[in-house]
Amino acid sequence: MKIILVAYILFILFSVYLFQSELPILYPTTSDALVSNENHERYDKFGIREIYPTKVNGREWYVNMENPKDDESFAVTFNPNLTRQEDGSWRISVPVVRMNVKTVEGETNWKNVEMTGYAKIVSVTKNSSNKVIENDLTWYARGGKHNPGIPCEATAYMGGLYDNGKVGWKKELWFVGGYTDERQSNKVTNSLIDRWIGWKVVIYNINNNEVKLESYLDNTNSNYWVRVTDLVDDGGWYAKMPDSNFFNAGCSKDKDSIITNSGSTATFRSDNLIWDFKNLSIREIEPDKSYNQ
Repeated sequence: MKIILVAYILFILFSVYLFQSELPILYPTTSDALVSNENHERYDKFGIREIYPTKVNGREWYVNMENPKDDESFAVTFNPNLTRQEDGSWRISVPVVRMNVKTVEGETNWKNVEMTGYAKIVSVTKNSSNKVIENDLTWYARGGKHNPGIPCEATAYMGGLYDNGKVGWKKELWFVGGYTDERQSNKVTNSLIDRWIGWKVVIYNINNNEVKLESYLDNTNSNYWVRVTDLVDDGGWYAKMPDSNFFNAGCSKDKDSIITNSGSTATFRSDNLIWDFKNLSIREIEPDKSYNQ
């Protein structure tokens, strides 16, 4: 009898362990957080489901997977060594990277955008020269160059995904002191180390006086997308810096300015990570026509 009881307890414990080890997602369980993946009829150049359709005659950009640097609109800061992997992806092996998609002559600036990319974090790496303490991937848009010499050009909404499975949004009103606290910060999945995931951020205006921010995660590398953040910047989202320092930048902005303007640059950013990427894209979208409506 004791042997049977012990065996039963061990079976229960093993079942719980197995269940937990195979449960990588901690998404919101409400139905409105789920994208209607089965009903999607539109895919991008890489075969990835679109949340919103591209605007008629809207700008689209796709990374050159044969050679990312062979693209006049694509610029990578801090001179990283991009190395191609056996699966066709590209590895970044430096702790600070900004992959900028610029606006070249004849193109329109980025405004209402859906930014998409697949990533696999290989490891965390620290560098004393990098003042950013978070280990994260961040897609952002709505500004230009991030340079201390022209601080006011560097505005952005930043959709972040951390190595531990946390997500969130920050706003930047000038470089380097105009950052807000993070909103919609939440742990939505387990560690991202050594597995492929998809990450989308969506930024668009509402009536040109508010900005909608959404992010989506393909947690199983299967083109199945779940919305993990959803918020509106309608004011009251203030930069953290004291007033005296904030206004010394001379940008003529309120501390809770809403970034409704377009920007010349959209960026795929990473800090303190060695990671592989593939299928990066940015599309100018028609926000009133979500496939999920």
